[in-house]
Amino acid sequence: MDDDDHRTGATAETTTLADVARAAGVSVATASKALNGRAHVSARSREAVLAAAAALSFTPNPFARALNRASTNTIGMLTSDLDNRFVLPILLGAEDAFGAGSLSVLLADARDSALREQLQLQSLLTRRVDGVLVVGRTTNPRPPMQAKPDVPVVYVYAPSTDEQDLSFEPDNELAGRIAVEHLVAAGRRRIAIVNGEDTYAAARDRLRGAAAAMEDHGLALVGNPGLVFGAWDESWGRQAAGRLLAAHPDVDAVVAGSDHIARGVMDAVRESGRRIPDDVAVVGFDNWDILVEGARPHLTSVDMNLQELGRLAAEALVESIEGRVRRGRIRNPVRLVARGSSGADS
Repeated sequence: MDDDDHRTGATAETTTLADVARAAGVSVATASKALNGRAHVSARSREAVLAAAAALSFTPNPFARALNRASTNTIGMLTSDLDNRFVLPILLGAEDAFGAGSLSVLLADARDSALREQLQLQSLLTRRVDGVLVVGRTTNPRPPMQAKPDVPVVYVYAPSTDEQDLSFEPDNELAGRIAVEHLVAAGRRRIAIVNGEDTYAAARDRLRGAAAAMEDHGLALVGNPGLVFGAWDESWGRQAAGRLLAAHPDVDAVVAGSDHIARGVMDAVRESGRRIPDDVAVVGFDNWDILVEGARPHLTSVDMNLQELGRLAAEALVESIEGRVRRGRIRNPVRLVARGSSGADS
């Protein structure tokens, strides 16, 4: 082996900060600041240093010693999409739980990028967090993080596909079931569904729950529910409900895949000359206040209890840090909020 091979063939045991700096094309001082989460380092340089450190399996010795020595009372929250409106209540619930225990929280956004998630995780670890809460963008199951950290990890909203991990998710199948149970209890029998995108586990799970509830009552969803998957917006709800009512004029209730879809469904019902809820009752999902309270009549909707979901996941992470480890997927209950669109007082 020549001198160049000796210089570039460092192992995890022999890799130095200088090796990381050289690989990242930055100074040793910049590499040190990036790995320790200090300010005055550009985002590009920080990512280059973290990528080089990961490629060279470099772990700063002070970080390793700190993990063995004591807790830092700091939690990392890693999200895939900070702009997603479903993420905010989860983060608020989690922060409430962490705050109650006087824990500091570091928030990182991976922006739905697997590479950026890995880099952000490494950044959190260099800041010596005691555990990491991973918040998903959808409820679609996701693979576990590529590099298993040496601190506890809890997944929330998007469950890990590894059953050895601990994951919290809203019970979307229960959501579909209680929507139908509410309508049947109100005397509806000709119930149809206008769903969201079939690539979303939430849409498939809600359909499964709704169909099972109908079967329990000796009923079946009107039409072919497999043909009413579509977009998550009002335009799709209006279009699909218009076709549904034309083909099945005796429909007396519609379960809409989201509150956005429900608003479109309600438009189509009114445009067909029918009354809500006298002729057709409507139920949505998500209980988004700006949509349910802006609807006329006010929209009955299934609340996914996302803030509670975040709080439970955060509490479980703290328990894991304390040595009380749990595993598997936990589906958190949801609740229906009845309003005028299904016959309750608006």
